[in-house]
Amino acid sequence: MRFFERFFTKKNKISKEFKAVPNHIAIIPDGNGRWAKKRGLPRNIGHREGSMNIKKIVIYCSKIKVKYLTFYAFSTENWKRPQGEVDALMNLLLEFLRNAEKELDGSNVRIKVIGDVAGLPEELKKEIIRVEKYTGSNDGLILNIALNYGSRFEMLHAVKEISKKVKENKLSINDIDESQFEGCLYTAGIPDPDLLIRTSGEQRISNYLLWQCAYTELWFTDALWPDVNESHIAEAIMAYEKRNRRYGGLS
Repeated sequence: MRFFERFFTKKNKISKEFKAVPNHIAIIPDGNGRWAKKRGLPRNIGHREGSMNIKKIVIYCSKIKVKYLTFYAFSTENWKRPQGEVDALMNLLLEFLRNAEKELDGSNVRIKVIGDVAGLPEELKKEIIRVEKYTGSNDGLILNIALNYGSRFEMLHAVKEISKKVKENKLSINDIDESQFEGCLYTAGIPDPDLLIRTSGEQRISNYLLWQCAYTELWFTDALWPDVNESHIAEAIMAYEKRNRRYGGLS
């Protein structure tokens, strides 16, 4: 019997199958377009399948007591794609947020959007405000959705915020430290990822959480995102459990 068959029988309590569940998992859900191409389908169908898969993985991570889950949904570079694809992605994101509390009902998930929200369509911005407020009292898994997010832009934004404080005599140069910098990032108050998962076989982090992933464990799979299921996440966590996280010191 394969390992994931052991994990996912109804008799097992999934939350107790792991020795150390990561506190924070970040995911780059890559491969929607290639998934569709392999099947002779439009790329937009792949994106829709990928959007539906996010819900399944969120529910699973909530069950195994992951506290933070961050998805790279739309990057600052994704605006370079054909306008039709960008519009389709915006509509899918809007649909996901509108239906999130219904689709994730019972999972006690709190939704937070990180990124340059000001650069998003007005209708999407209104929906972000609504869903963050609606789920704000939930105390289970925190689902961070990175929209119009780019880590270099984020760090430049943080530098500007700190510079403004110094210019206004609200902060001394000598008081600038990692804590001050992190407080100006979109992820302020969110712990750094313990594990980053990227799908589709690509082995890079593509301008995603560059500061935050300084000591994050990386795990890659060839599976295209719409094909990723609970067994892939379990495999990633099992690999994570075997890592020796020294943070530059000795074990």
